[in-house]
Amino acid sequence: MLADSHCHLNYKGLAEEQADVLARARARGVTAMLNIATRESEWDAVLATAEREPDVWATVGIHPHEADQHPHVDTAKLVERARHPRVVGIGESGLDYFYDHSDRARQQASFRAHIDAARESGLPIVVHTRDAEDDTAALMREAMEQGAYTGVIHCFTASDAFADIALDLGLYISISGIVTFKNATALQATAARLPRERLLIETDAPFLAPVPHRGKTGEPAFVADTAAFLAKLRGEDVEQLQAYTAENFHRLFDRTRTA
Repeated sequence: MLADSHCHLNYKGLAEEQADVLARARARGVTAMLNIATRESEWDAVLATAEREPDVWATVGIHPHEADQHPHVDTAKLVERARHPRVVGIGESGLDYFYDHSDRARQQASFRAHIDAARESGLPIVVHTRDAEDDTAALMREAMEQGAYTGVIHCFTASDAFADIALDLGLYISISGIVTFKNATALQATAARLPRERLLIETDAPFLAPVPHRGKTGEPAFVADTAAFLAKLRGEDVEQLQAYTAENFHRLFDRTRTA
């Protein structure tokens, strides 16, 4: 029992052989995959995969890289598309100051709209943050004061202090294959101490293939390798880690229990 809490099955590298990708994931025990949207033009394809595959669900959202190109995607539009029963989350959205592909103020406005949509729909938000810890934390805190919402920091690579902020806000933290990289010692230290009831795992496929697959196209099957590494890092039984991270996935994305 394994859940890949974040993958991009409709991205180049996976879309061309999606059926085989899914078969390989299932063969390694993956029972749930969340197919993440990053731009409006992807929404229909991402949702079509979720409609076709009973163990795949979808999100609707705009990646911070795409914020400049999507000023029309507001809270109302997100909430409307999120009414579909196979949509279980909002995002990914957030702030990315590493590349600055979109104006920072526009990223922040988009992020706020996504949080509002998460609150209004009752669905969790999938948060992307890179080189933007302070603004991400401030914006999330400000939004929480306006009304509670749930969510997850995906592909966590931030500081130990930011992990505590996210946990204090009630969010979950998802660990990707980056944790298996030799130079990821700070991330490994954080991952080792995260409370098990807030821990998720993901591939972010087709990106970030974990050891021993580095250099290959990432795919959901590889979440098993990240789980094995994490279990050893945390001194836990791998089957137990697989089970509780999958349970956490279904608790957070609770529409997966009925969708």
